[in-house]
Amino acid sequence: MRTARTWAVALTGVDGHLVEVEADLSNQTPEFKIIGLPDKSLGEAVQRVHNACKNAGLDLPRRRLTVNLSPASLPKHGSGFDLSVAVATLAAGGSLQRRSIAHTVHIGELGLDGRIRPVPGVLPAVFAAARAGFDSVIVPHANAAEARLVPGIEVRAASSLAEVAVWHGAEVDVPEVEPASGAPPVVDVTEPLDLADVVGQQDAVDALIVAAAGGHHMLLSGPPGAGKTMLARRLPGILPPLTEEEALEVASIRSLTGEPVTRLDPLPPLEAPHHSASVAALVGGGSRAARPGSIVRAHRGVLFLDEAAEFSRVALDALRQPLESGAIEVHRAGFIASFPARFQLLMAMNPCPCGNYGVRGAECVCPSLAIRRYSARLSGPLRDRIDIELQVARVAASTATAGIRAETTTAEARARVGAARERAAERWRGTPWRRNGEIPGTWLRQGSLRLEPGARAPLDRALERGALTLRGYDRVLRVAWTMADLAERERPGRDEIGRALYLKKGLSA
Repeated sequence: MRTARTWAVALTGVDGHLVEVEADLSNQTPEFKIIGLPDKSLGEAVQRVHNACKNAGLDLPRRRLTVNLSPASLPKHGSGFDLSVAVATLAAGGSLQRRSIAHTVHIGELGLDGRIRPVPGVLPAVFAAARAGFDSVIVPHANAAEARLVPGIEVRAASSLAEVAVWHGAEVDVPEVEPASGAPPVVDVTEPLDLADVVGQQDAVDALIVAAAGGHHMLLSGPPGAGKTMLARRLPGILPPLTEEEALEVASIRSLTGEPVTRLDPLPPLEAPHHSASVAALVGGGSRAARPGSIVRAHRGVLFLDEAAEFSRVALDALRQPLESGAIEVHRAGFIASFPARFQLLMAMNPCPCGNYGVRGAECVCPSLAIRRYSARLSGPLRDRIDIELQVARVAASTATAGIRAETTTAEARARVGAARERAAERWRGTPWRRNGEIPGTWLRQGSLRLEPGARAPLDRALERGALTLRGYDRVLRVAWTMADLAERERPGRDEIGRALYLKKGLSA
C-alpha cells in the first residue's frame, strides 16, 4: 500500500474543520502535486516541503506524489498544512509509520531548513481536534503555550521536521536548532483606570454602572472636554471578569489575528478603532481568508467608537445586525466565515462639528444644516438599538478646581455590577440568556414578567405618542429590570421605568 493518511485543520472564521491529508505514490513521471481546493500559499507548500525534507535528511521518493486534502469542497488556506503534507508524503514513501500518523493532527509551517514555524489560529484548531475526538496534536514550539490551554488532548511541541519524524519511527539524526519564534507577547503598560478619577460626573457614572450591569449599549453626547472618553475607558474595569469559557473564546479570536496567546486573560477586551475605519475593518473581511474585525475582537467586551459621528454612515449601519444577533457572517465566493460578536457598544460624539452647540458660554459657528447632517450620521435604526443615550455637560469650574470626584470607585462599582448580574442570571436560569440586555422583548411584555399597568403607564404613553418604537419600548424595559437588580428589588416599578425612559430619550442630566 502506497497511500498514507494524517490530519490537519482548516479554519473558516473561528470554526475548525478536520481535513484528512492523503498522500499517494504512483509509478509515473516524477511530480509533486496538492489537490483539494488549496489556495496559493498552500500550493507553494510543495517547494517548502521538498526542501525541508531534504535538509532534514529525509528524502522524498522520486515518483509521482499526489496529496489530496479532503473534503475537497472545503477551501483550505495558509501555510499551517505544511507539516501534515510533509508527514503524509514521508509515510507514503515508507520513512514513517503509517499507523502512528493516522491518529495525530499536525499543525505548522515548514521553513526551508526543516524548522517548524508558528502559525495563527492554533488555539481554535486544537479545539476542533479535541472536539473531533483526537488524543494527540503536534504544533510548533512557539504555539505550545496556547495549544496547551485546550484540555483533554496531548500537545507535543516540535522545533523541526526531523524531531517529528523520529516521533513517528524514522531513523534520522535530530539536529539541535533554535526554535522558530513567533511574535513577541503584547505587554500592557497602561495604568489601572479608576472611576474615582472622574470629576463631577456622578450621573454619568451611575448610567455607566447601569450599562455594565445589564450589558446595555450606550451613547454619550457632549462637548469636547466633558469626560466622555475618560468614562468610556473605565467601563471594562467595572465589568465582571470573564469565565473560563468566555476567556477561551476571546483567546481563540486573539489567536486568529496572530497575536501570541500564553494565558487566559479574565479582563474583558476593549476595542477602540479610529473613526477612519472601513466597513471591513469593523466587521471583518478578506478575499482569500476572512479575518476578524473590530467587533469580533471586542467579543465579550466593549467596542468603543470615539467621535462616532465621524465614522462613515455605512460603517455604522453595518453594526445593526451584529447588535441584534451577537454574531457576524462574512460571505465570500466559495465560503462563509462565522464569527462571534457579542459585544457591548459604547459611542461618544460631539453635539456638532465644532462641539459648542448648546454649550453655555460658548459660540457655535456651525450652520444649522451642518448640525442636522452631523447628528444624522447615526441613523434612526442604529439609535433605536441603543439602550442609554446620555448627554454629558462640561464640569463647572468650581467643581473642577475643588477636585470633587465621583462618589463611586471602580471596586465598588464592580461589586454592584457583579451582584446585579447574579440576580439577573438567577432570574433567567433555564434560558439561553444571562444579561438583561439580551432578553427578547416578548419575554418582558408577556407572561409573568409583564409589569403592572400603573408601572408601565409612562412607557405606554410614549409608545402611543410615537416617541418610541416597539424596539425602543423593549430597550427601556430591559434597562428598568437592570435598575431593579441594582436596587435589589424584585420587579421594576414606576420609578425604574421613568428613569429608564429618561436615559433612553437622552435628556440632559
